[in-house]
Amino acid sequence: MSIASEIAPQLPFLRRFARALSGSQASGDAYVAATLEVLIADPSQFSREVPGRRALYRTFVRLWSSTNELRRRQPPQPPGSAVDRHLDALTPLPRQAFLLRTIESFSIDETAEILGKSVAETTRLLDVAGREIAEQVATNVLIIEDEPIIALDIEAIVRDLGHDVAGIARTYKEAVTLAADREPGLVLADIQLADGSSGLEAVNNILLQTTMPVIFITAFPERLLTGEKPEPAFLITKPFQPEAVKAAISQALFFDRRASRRNERGAA
Repeated sequence: MSIASEIAPQLPFLRRFARALSGSQASGDAYVAATLEVLIADPSQFSREVPGRRALYRTFVRLWSSTNELRRRQPPQPPGSAVDRHLDALTPLPRQAFLLRTIESFSIDETAEILGKSVAETTRLLDVAGREIAEQVATNVLIIEDEPIIALDIEAIVRDLGHDVAGIARTYKEAVTLAADREPGLVLADIQLADGSSGLEAVNNILLQTTMPVIFITAFPERLLTGEKPEPAFLITKPFQPEAVKAAISQALFFDRRASRRNERGAA
């Protein structure tokens, strides 16, 4: 298969990544064009050792990292959305790692390969991004989890990112009561709770009163992935890796419009 046929289907996605990374359509598209020019001039820059999409992004990231003049020539951009401003506030490498993981849905291993970093260093970059995001949209988090050890682990992750914990609920009743009393900005919920009640039902009840992002952390993902009705955007399977929970929290809050508005009001 030719390079052109491999990369053509990926160009819309690379433009999306480039625009988010650079902050403007003009700048992002200019970098994509420059990447194509590099590949035309020197096809050896396109690695045949990895799938085409990863090879294309790796070429782009190398060009981005080695070229500063084009970025310096770009005029200042007008203020954009809250999400745009959040992106602007992230330092360069953590921003790249965050976008590759969240917008482009690469795994941590694939992100490390594209960035030319170790998995450990990429994990550190994602952690930095999570902390920087938390500084912008810090909130209080309701944890719905009936296993004390797991609840403490989740609480430690939440606090490590710079967020507060609104409370830990072990039952449906506790969850609904805490949500009404503490008004959390994010919910982390298990499905099956201590008294046999449903964390899913608790979340649905809570969402009748207010709107907030929800991350389900469960050993029973198949109960939420039936394809029969609207399903959660954020789902983590037990046993979980702390890095996966941190990435999900950062992504959920980063793209939550309500969190953005809360942050804007606080800065006003």
